Amino acid sequence: MEEQQSGRVYTSNWRVTYRMSDQMGVVYYGNYFEMFEFGRTELLRGTGFSYAQMETDGFYLPVTRATAEYLAPARYDDLLEIQTVISRLDRLRIEFEYEIRRAGEPGLICRGATTHIFTSADGRPRRLNPQWLKRIQLLME
Repeated sequence: MEEQQSGRVYTSNWRVTYRMSDQMGVVYYGNYFEMFEFGRTELLRGTGFSYAQMETDGFYLPVTRATAEYLAPARYDDLLEIQTVISRLDRLRIEFEYEIRRAGEPGLICRGATTHIFTSADGRPRRLNPQWLKRIQLLME
């Protein structure tokens, strides 16, 4: 099975809205997973990748594992940078890693990862075909 490790970093911006924070103005921990999804989607979109076409071709990417490590609080109205990278790819799974920081600041607020398996529409595992594997590998160069 062909496997590739670690790709290029893609950065997207996210403004913390009032609804994402608690009474203290701190971002609720579960919202970081939404930021991860945003970063992943923007990485794919920003490199011309069509997830919709992948689904049309019968490949889906459910999350099988998600982790987050919270290092500092993000607060209401912070402008955050989400850095996303494809860290692992083979014909059965893809893994993404994320780092979130305030825009223009060096310290991390949160880092995490998600693992996804390739499935058919009915949720059964499906090996990615060589054409799609090659297309995704280009996102890692």
